Formats: sequence, C-alpha cells, structure tokens
Amino acid sequence: MAQQPHPVLVPDALLGRVAQRFRVLGDASRLTILRLLVDRGELPVGAIVDEVGMSQANVSKHLRHLLDAGIVARRAEGTSAYYSVVDSSVERLCTIVCDRIGSQFQAEAAAFTRG
Repeated sequence: MAQQPHPVLVPDALLGRVAQRFRVLGDASRLTILRLLVDRGELPVGAIVDEVGMSQANVSKHLRHLLDAGIVARRAEGTSAYYSVVDSSVERLCTIVCDRIGSQFQAEAAAFTRG
C-alpha cells in the first residue's frame, strides 16, 4: 500500500504572510491586549490602557500592529476609538499553543520528580 504524502504545512505562496502573523502574535504585550479583548469584548483605548498598565502610546502601537494584521477591528465613536477581536482563529490558536505548553510542562515536572 502506497503511503499518502503529507500535506504541505505552509504553501510557498503563504510563507511570508504566515510568518508575519506569528510575528504579530509573538509579542507578550499584544497577547495581553488580545486576552483582555477576548475576555471583555469591545473596549475603548483608555480602558485597555487602564487594564494592561502600559502607556497609551505603547497600547496604540500594539493595537496598530493587530489592526494591520486583521486581528482586531477599530470603531470610532466621537473622540474615542473602540477595539474588538475580529479574527476568531486567534483564540483557537492560543488555546492549541497553551494546551501544548501545559502538556510539556506537566511532562517535564513528572520527569523532574522521578529523577
């Protein structure tokens, strides 16, 4: 019986875009902002600043990266800007990564206690 070939992990045409998405998500400050928006829903920039303990300039910079990547959306209301997560794959991806890291941590802890 012939073995089926493995599907290509990332097609050549998408390598750059996939790498860029991982770069955007590879920042702890942006993950902190995303976690807040997933937990609380749409928030104005001021509330995000208050919750995450970063400067407004820093929060705005990170929100711009997330917006440019299509992960969050921005809605203007008067003089305020509101942000929300619009890419549902981010939550699934974070769950997959966190579950894997948790499993690795448990395996490492078990190996440490055995030996």
